[in-house]
Amino acid sequence: MRIDLNADLGEGFGPWKMGEDEALMEIISSANVACGFHAGDPLIMDTTTRLALAKGIDLGGHVGYPDLLGFGRRPMQVDIRELQAGVIYQLGALAGMARVNGHQLTHMSFHGALGNRVAADAELADALLQAVKAFDPQLIVSSSTSQAMEHAAEKHGLRIATTFLADRAYDKHGLLVPRALPDSVIKDPARVRERVRQFLDSGTVTCYSGEVIAVPACSILLHGDNANALELAWAIRREIEHGGGQIVPLSDLLN
Repeated sequence: MRIDLNADLGEGFGPWKMGEDEALMEIISSANVACGFHAGDPLIMDTTTRLALAKGIDLGGHVGYPDLLGFGRRPMQVDIRELQAGVIYQLGALAGMARVNGHQLTHMSFHGALGNRVAADAELADALLQAVKAFDPQLIVSSSTSQAMEHAAEKHGLRIATTFLADRAYDKHGLLVPRALPDSVIKDPARVRERVRQFLDSGTVTCYSGEVIAVPACSILLHGDNANALELAWAIRREIEHGGGQIVPLSDLLN
């Protein structure tokens, strides 16, 4: 099995550090980098882009609501045209940093509350993937399981890579359960490894309510802002390699 292992990185701001980005880049194959709206700033984007290039890691734009105070995890009422402009603005900022450093964007994903909303809202998925296509039709869209995103990607001729979120609980429809629920974020490395093993063996996940559903993913994601993200990343990598899997960048899987 060839599979991508990716993490959300570049999520500090100014002097405030979030996550162990450099250490995580020794483990993962693709990075989703904050573009300044929910986290990140020009210097952090520049540094993260340079690190990704040095490590041979795919670089993706991690696009969110303009919500630094809430880390992009608060629902916001924003006009669709404004959201479309925000998608292009964020991708453009990171693409600019990548260009001057000799790297390039391979993919994009939606963060936090915006990601949850776009996964469940077909109209919004259509509008925002239209913006992604207008920016760069070659970008891969990395997404959790979502019929709305899959249909929108097909409509706009975009490649989509479904991602299994190893450290987040799912509902029976394949969407992520709200973070307000107990155990919605899974922090125990043993449980994460068990979930990864189930996914690798059968392509399924056991939902929050106990149902088992299919997850046809080609990538595994963990959240870099978790306090023990580095431990979880090693646990996931070892589980993949123990089963004979090969970890490769996202773009290698879809080209």
